[in-house]
Order: sequence, then structure tokens, then C-alpha cells
Amino acid sequence: MPDSSLSTSPISEETELDQPPVPETRPEPPKLRLYQVQLVNDLYKELNEGHKRIAIIAGTGAGKTIISGQICAHAEEAGKRLMFLVHLDVLVGQTYEKMKAFGLQCGFIKAGWEENRDAPIQIASIQTMAKRRWWQKWPADVVFYDEGHITLFSQVGKKVMLKTHPQAVHLVMTATPLRLGKEQLGDYLDTLVSSPVPNVLQDMGYLATMKYYSMPRDSMANLEDVKTARGDYDERDLKNACDRTELVEKIVEEWFRIGHKKRTIAFCVDIEHANNVAKAFRKAGISADTVDGNTSIKDRKKLYHALKTGELLVLTSCNVISIGFDEPSVEVGLMLRPTKSSAMHFQQLGRVMRISPQTGKAYGIILDQAGNLERLGFPEDVEEYSLPTKNASTGDGGAAPTKPCPACGRIVLAFIVKCPDCAHQWISDRPINTEDMIEIYSKSQASQIRDVPTLIELYHGHRRRAFKKGRGPAWADRAFYEQCDREPHPSWCYGSLFGARPTWDEQLEIVDYLYESARRGGGKMGDWVIQEFEKEVGPGSWFKIAEYKSRLEE
Repeated sequence: MPDSSLSTSPISEETELDQPPVPETRPEPPKLRLYQVQLVNDLYKELNEGHKRIAIIAGTGAGKTIISGQICAHAEEAGKRLMFLVHLDVLVGQTYEKMKAFGLQCGFIKAGWEENRDAPIQIASIQTMAKRRWWQKWPADVVFYDEGHITLFSQVGKKVMLKTHPQAVHLVMTATPLRLGKEQLGDYLDTLVSSPVPNVLQDMGYLATMKYYSMPRDSMANLEDVKTARGDYDERDLKNACDRTELVEKIVEEWFRIGHKKRTIAFCVDIEHANNVAKAFRKAGISADTVDGNTSIKDRKKLYHALKTGELLVLTSCNVISIGFDEPSVEVGLMLRPTKSSAMHFQQLGRVMRISPQTGKAYGIILDQAGNLERLGFPEDVEEYSLPTKNASTGDGGAAPTKPCPACGRIVLAFIVKCPDCAHQWISDRPINTEDMIEIYSKSQASQIRDVPTLIELYHGHRRRAFKKGRGPAWADRAFYEQCDREPHPSWCYGSLFGARPTWDEQLEIVDYLYESARRGGGKMGDWVIQEFEKEVGPGSWFKIAEYKSRLEE
């Protein structure tokens, strides 16, 4: 092994004499991809440099299972004892399957699983650890935290790192380094190693390309009255906002239009919401069921298998299939639960990003009814991974999405609905469900678009948002440039607000909008208003609307 802390211990002469050699019949271990080999080598380099608390950041589809299994196999080969912490009971069995693939001997710290304190690897449920004590003196050389953004910050996780095993090597694996809580990975760990970011894995062919669909924020669930609890939206308030008949019926309608006949998972607010969504799909003649925290492992496996075979087309859930669910054939994800959690958001996206050549899956589809993509971003736009700290949390590999307040100019986080300086509110009483979903793009995707009709459609979307929010055309130009990394052509303005044949009343609205924009812009009037109007409505249109307006005034 390249690292001294995981180096192979010499076998004693007494052991060799007392134990006749027995040929090992280990299975052929999984073969690592080149970037996975590089990540493991990067880890050993950090260990050799003296770091003992290291984050291993591997996004969905990067192969956390194989990477962690290889590290555990190396530790066992080096004669080290390793404690593997998981936070969900269902993950104990999955972890054991991973260890068996590498031919590793395991003990368990988990109710209902056989103890073997002599085994070099202990798979430990943090729930069971809280009720037992013997592990506190178990001589672990390495502690591995699976889903480390959760396990490390549990009472047991902190106790292992800081009190019972402070001298051990601590390896914290996660796909989502940013947490909702004040404490962050960077407050406990020295450094990180990571897999390539999602858009690189897509280019390599290890992640599916994605199509994203959303609806205007004003047509989504009204979150104005939803309180925050422990950093995220309060579940009770969220249920009132999201578990509404019109929203449930709308997502079924959109699924028929965009994702019909494709294997689908839905992320819901609570169990009742998940049941209501499944019921709506069944009413529409689609096979659908629900999995929740009370569903037994045996029944979960049946449901996952039914989804895999296509016997079940839609599986709804509440906080169950975000983590530990691995069915690559799933093509559609329904985001029905708004969240402020970057970790939850990217975990959910990742369930749909796995490749599945065997089933002919060409790409993944996200139907976002929750506004999470706008609030928390796209995986393709992650540029690098970092270790956030409580004093300087920077998001999952990039800056947290922000927006300027149109009233006072203060820059706030994108999910804020009320400006802390001037009390401007982005969300007001409004109807929901008024518009169909449209395709949206990550910044990375948009910068690669060369199809002019698609670019015009994107630009029109920015101009409509500027119009609705009372912002000038220049705001739309800037937003388009930031998204697509190019300037819009002036001819693309035509018909953006009301189509190619706006009514007289609609044209008058455009005139009022342009005059108001001119006043806010510092006095540009006359020629600018005429020029902007004719870019929107067409050459010669200003004379016609001026004549119509004068007749009205008479």
C-alpha cells in the first residue's frame, strides 16, 4: 500500500506455523474506473502527508460503492481495523453486499445482525451504536462515515471522531458537502479528495444527460406562509402549500405530456402527499405505488423490482428514495417537495442521472414543480468541490444562488422571498397552476446551445420575466447573457411578450412598460421607446399604436 498508515502488517512466524495455509476463494473484485483509481491514490497521498480527517466527495454516479469498497479492502489487506458507519438500517445490507463483492469479512453493530467483534470490518448503524457500548473500546484504526454529511454530525458520529477514536484515520464520504446546519464538513476535516464533477462524468458517458422542465415561479405552490424549521421549510406548512388537488392533478397532466410510459419516481412532502400523488396516477390508469419509512425492506425490494421490470411505472416517496435507492432505469423524477437543502436537492437529482444502456435510457428528465432547480441550481453547473465551513459556506462546489432585490439592490439568497432591508416581497397572493411546464437549461447546457429557435425561446422567457417583474429590457439581456454566454440578436425580441399579433390593449401595456423602464433608466425616452417597441411589435408598428392612442384620447 502506498500509505504507511494503511500498510500491510508482517505476519508472525508463530501464526504461519500454527495455521496451515488455506487457499482463499475470494470473488473477483469490481474493477475501478481510471478516475476512481486516481481518487483513491489522491486519498493515500493526503494520508502520507499527515492528514487524518479527510472528506471523500463523489457525486451520484461516480461510484461511491466501488470506491468505498476498495478503500475497505486496502485497509483489511494492510491489517487495519475499520468501522463503517451508516445512518439508515436499509444501508446495512447494501453495505454488506458491497463488502462481500470485495471478499471482506464483516461484523455488525446492528440489531438483528450477528456480532463478530473479531472481524476486521464492523458495519455499524448509528442508531444501534447509541444503545451499545462495546464499540467504544473496539480498536478501530480507520473510521469510514458513509453519507458523511449525516453520520458525522450525529451525536454518535461526533463522539467517535472527538472522544472514543480521536487518533484513528477518519474518512468522510459524501456526494453533497454542503449541509443545512450551521456546522459544516470544513469545521471538522483537514482536506478533501474528489471525483470529477457531474458535467465531466456526463462527457465521459458515466452519467446520463438531462432534460429539465419547470413552470414559472408564480405558478408554483405559494411558499409565502411556509415557515422554516431547522434550516428547511417546515413540513407541516409545506404540506398545506403543496398537497393540493390542483397541483397533484397538474403534475399528472404534465407527466402524460412529457414523461408518459417512462419509469418515474416522485419526491413528496409527507406520506399522505405521496399517497395522494400515487392515487392520482392510478386514477389516470397508471400503475403507481408508495414507499415510505414504514415500508419493510422486503416490501421495498419488491417495489423496486416492480419498477425495474416496468410492472410499476410510478413510485412516490417521502424521504426514502433520496438516499440508498439505486435503480438506473428510472428516467423521470418529479420534484414536488420544495427544499432549501442543497444536499437533498442533489441527492434527488442523482436518482435520475444514472446511465442504463440495458433499458435504452437515452436521458433523464426532471419535472420540477417545487422550484428547486431555480433555488439551488443544476448539477451541470458545479465547477469544483470544496469544504464549506460555518463561517463561509459556499454551496456544493460553487456559490449559493443569489438574486438582487429590484427595490433596493441588496443581493440575497435565491430562496429568500422577503428582502431583509426594504421588505420587498417576490411572492404575493397569486393563482397557481396557470401555465404548462417548459424546458429549462443549466448554465452549462445553455452555453452550448447553437440552435437559434431554442435560443430565441430562452430569450423570450427572460423578456417575459422582466415584463412581469417590472424590470427593463436590459435586465432580460443581462440574464440571457449570463445563462447562454452570448448577446441576444435584436431581431429575437419580436413577439416575446404577447406573440406576433398583440391586441391593441396589449400593445398599450407594452408602451406603458417601456415608458416606465425609460423613467427608471434615467430619462431615456422618445427614440429609445420607439425603437424598443418596434423591436417587440414589428417595423412601422409605433405609428399605428400612436394613431390608435390619439383616437382614444379624442
